[in-house]
Amino acid sequence: MHRGVRKTLKFFGWFLGTIAGLLLILFIYLAVVSSVPAPKPADRSAEQLQRTEPSPGLYAIGNNWFRKSKSGLYELYVEGKPFEMGVVNGKLTAELVQRQEDHFNDQINKMIPSTFYRHFLKYFIGWFNRHLAENVSEEYKEEIYGVSEAASQKYDYIGSNYQRILNYHAAHDIGHALQSMALVGCTSFGTWGGADSNMIIGRNFDFYVGDKFAEDKIVAFYHPSAGYRFMTVTWGGFIGAVSGMNEEGLTVTINADKTAIPSGSATPVSLVAREILQYARNLDQALAIAKSRKMFVSESFLVGSAADNKAIIIEKTPEQLDLYDPHKDYIVCANHFQSKELSGSAPNLEQMKESASVYRYRRVMQLLDTTGGNTVQKTVNLLRDRSGLNGADIGMGNEKAVNQLIAHHSIVFEPKKRLVWVSAAPWQLGSYVCYDLKKVFQLAGMRENHEIADTALNIPADSFLQTPAYRDFLRFRGYKQQIAEGMQVNPDSIVQSNPEYYHAWVMAGDYLFKNKQYTAALPYYKTALTKVIATQKEEEHIKTQIAACEKKAATK
Repeated sequence: MHRGVRKTLKFFGWFLGTIAGLLLILFIYLAVVSSVPAPKPADRSAEQLQRTEPSPGLYAIGNNWFRKSKSGLYELYVEGKPFEMGVVNGKLTAELVQRQEDHFNDQINKMIPSTFYRHFLKYFIGWFNRHLAENVSEEYKEEIYGVSEAASQKYDYIGSNYQRILNYHAAHDIGHALQSMALVGCTSFGTWGGADSNMIIGRNFDFYVGDKFAEDKIVAFYHPSAGYRFMTVTWGGFIGAVSGMNEEGLTVTINADKTAIPSGSATPVSLVAREILQYARNLDQALAIAKSRKMFVSESFLVGSAADNKAIIIEKTPEQLDLYDPHKDYIVCANHFQSKELSGSAPNLEQMKESASVYRYRRVMQLLDTTGGNTVQKTVNLLRDRSGLNGADIGMGNEKAVNQLIAHHSIVFEPKKRLVWVSAAPWQLGSYVCYDLKKVFQLAGMRENHEIADTALNIPADSFLQTPAYRDFLRFRGYKQQIAEGMQVNPDSIVQSNPEYYHAWVMAGDYLFKNKQYTAALPYYKTALTKVIATQKEEEHIKTQIAACEKKAATK
């Protein structure tokens, strides 16, 4: 009998040892395939450059400079060859590069509290992105490598500085692809009609990775050694583009669409947008660049062109590309495809049915129809609109609204005049700060710290900031944070702070449900169903909770 026990234990020991060995081999394999060799720039002399402070608050390296404006926006000018631009960018913005990585990792830790799962995620993303570097052009790899030299060493356990910063450029795509989430609900539109046929393009970049992520926005002006000069709204360590305009009056903004889960990465969307900004002067050239790159998620690029005096949407999936041209004097883009080839695809039809995209699109169309000839102020008013269809009160923060009160930034372009307006905090409620690209690009080698914006053209902050309703919304966000931290809250106080928002009632219901107060939670969920709900998934959650409450209440 003892011999049988020993044999059994020996077998289990062998079995567990084999499993452990296989796991070790797997992790070694993942570590090997996820390692990314750094580029080898021919000229590394930029590494010897040092940041100076020629006047208080202005930092410079040669002709390059970095400052914080009175609006709260950071402003950056860099020029040169790719590796040099990256190194200089990193040296000038080092504190922001490191702070941004801290914020990013803090958010990951909140989302994935388990150390084991975070380590697993590290290896999984390494494997998923094993071909990432192969799909990034050499110049962008060198620029990213240059920026990465400013990153902190404390995250070496995740990967080398270069490997981490390169992977962060695909973070939007990975989150989009692996979760196939209800997506970031970005909205963009353009008009080019009116008396002077002046083109105006506006967009909200509703990409939320925690409040701190949006604190240190950088309005960056690039003068690369090859291609056109351009501006983007960005953050520390990021050289891609999500919103920008070049010196030829060509603009690019990106909007995500629903995508299938891919088997591996390709070119990050933001680097495709960056390439268009840097190398295209018209719509045909932008289309040619988009065609030349393979992506691993589905995305819409709204491209405006002063040369063509119109805007189009380039819709691209991992397998297909199509062009949407409304043949009108306006264009609207939410988070679904509109082109002939892609609008009828199964993922797009699912997105239109289940998400807030179509509702938000219709709201923009309503506002465009009622404004007549467009102006920058009218465009800003539209981007700040918090209402639902027909002006309905759908609660503050609803994903179906154009203004969801989460925007990383909002931006308006006047391509023919080379003017751009960037929103200051909070969200798109602060002032829209105006920059004249022609003037800014004359400021190479700036040595005196002064405001570079055309302040006479700034759009004032939204008067909503001074209202009790805004203070209620801040109170609502406070309750949301308290719940996340496990603190006690009053469910009635939650809904009173945002009574028309379905999610306020869901939050109150979920709070009571978690505390096993099923009967008390039920009316909150039922009231939530009477409100304008953003997505089908959230409506299903509410119905599931109602059924669970009724079942648990009946068994008491």
